Amino acid sequence: MSDRENERSLTDRQGHPIGDNQNMRTVGNRGPTTLENYHFLEKITHFDRERTPERVVHARGAGAHGYFEAYGQAGDEPVSMYTRAKLFQEKGKRTPVFVRFSSVVHGGHSPETLRDPRGFAVKFYTEEGNWDLVGNNLKIFFIRDALKFPDLVHAFKPDPVTNRQDTVRIFDFVSNSPEATHMITFLFSPWGIPANYRQMQGSGVNTYKWVNQGGEAVLVKYHWEPKQGIRNLTQAEAEDIQGKNFNHATQDLYEAIENGDYPEWELCVQLMSDDEHPELDFDPLDPTKLWPPETFPFLPVGRMVLDRNPANYYAEVEQAAFGTGVLVDGLDFSDDKLLQGRTFSYSDTQRYRVGSNYLQLPINAPKKRVATNQRDGQMAYFVDAAPAQNPHVNYEPSSLGGIEESARGGAEYEPMISGKLVREKIDRTNDFGQAGGRYREMEDWERDDLIANLIDALTPCPDVVRNKMIEHFAASDPDYGRRVSEGLAARGPGDGTGGPMGAAKAVQAVREAREAGHRAEPY
Repeated sequence: MSDRENERSLTDRQGHPIGDNQNMRTVGNRGPTTLENYHFLEKITHFDRERTPERVVHARGAGAHGYFEAYGQAGDEPVSMYTRAKLFQEKGKRTPVFVRFSSVVHGGHSPETLRDPRGFAVKFYTEEGNWDLVGNNLKIFFIRDALKFPDLVHAFKPDPVTNRQDTVRIFDFVSNSPEATHMITFLFSPWGIPANYRQMQGSGVNTYKWVNQGGEAVLVKYHWEPKQGIRNLTQAEAEDIQGKNFNHATQDLYEAIENGDYPEWELCVQLMSDDEHPELDFDPLDPTKLWPPETFPFLPVGRMVLDRNPANYYAEVEQAAFGTGVLVDGLDFSDDKLLQGRTFSYSDTQRYRVGSNYLQLPINAPKKRVATNQRDGQMAYFVDAAPAQNPHVNYEPSSLGGIEESARGGAEYEPMISGKLVREKIDRTNDFGQAGGRYREMEDWERDDLIANLIDALTPCPDVVRNKMIEHFAASDPDYGRRVSEGLAARGPGDGTGGPMGAAKAVQAVREAREAGHRAEPY
């Protein structure tokens, strides 16, 4: 530190003390400026690059730090029967976590009251490296094949011409994707608008595998159950809240933690033997389906507590990068086609959005030693070298002091895979059975809200879209289809102009703003 600085003195990124941060260097005090304004150029060019590209999905988010505490069991059995993953083995063992909650379709500053699935992504900083459990609040998804993911997002994103979310586009896609009926039944009910992040469930959505010490595997689904209870909003309640505070969920999470009211979730798993299960009327790897809990019960394996807010939103919440491929020993992938597509896409996205060295950022780096032979790339901060590694050797294998393979964690799981290479959908689709079951399980007020929201959303749609959706609802439950059909018949033909998902009076709002605006004179 120079003799003209103290611990609070402003510097630039090169460490130069800045004695004047108010005025650029100019020819006379009115200008013009000169090109050699180094401090200004460094300051403004960094500012111009201050934001990484916004996430295509999950752009709006909030996050917090905490810990996961293992129970050492899966239900009443030792968890080691099913997985050798070290974070689960010992009762009371705590693993640091960071959680990012988000909405899916809308942009970074969109209201947190919009009808949309919510992301629920957890990064476990385990002793054997990071594990990312990346999921949503709802336990199912719209599609079962990753090839359709770009189409799904395009349909739900704003129209490329008008830049407005449009339910005509949404239901045009959904009406041609019958497997989405189950998810639509959840999304247009109050479950489509969680009251806040603390009082919503989480799910891994996809099917994974657990592998034990002997190399035996079971299929597993993950579920986060909030100890605070579950609360959802109707469309009218959400619109009322949005008129007062469009950051309400972020504020709720932050203030709860700041006040010591730490939110908590219990992690439960469902387990199933790793085979095709012909006794079921659906494929257990299908992410549009739920596993019935009466057959595959929820087994508690631990709890998660969030007890610390981020110190810097951008560095921690915005730059947090997750991937479904980030697993530790004892956890594995299933053959779920959506999961396998996500596993490539997530990490590819992070390299584009944050950079090739995104895993060197503190929020993403594991809390343990790292030694790789990866080198260089944009914004490389350090070399992932072992302490005794020969710095000349950045490859493996080597006899000259390079890094070496570790011991194996246990026996490899080696499933037998055979069959023709095809492009086909799964055999047991059963697109409507669980959607109908969910409809019948809803309380009356939830069904009423679901029907009202669907009628509002489908009203602008042409008959070809309406009729397909009514067929899907009727195939799920006759009463479901009848109520939507009657409601749409009373509205008359659609005009083709849809609005935001769930909003009942989008067109009326445009007119009201035009008519209610107060006149003013130019100044």
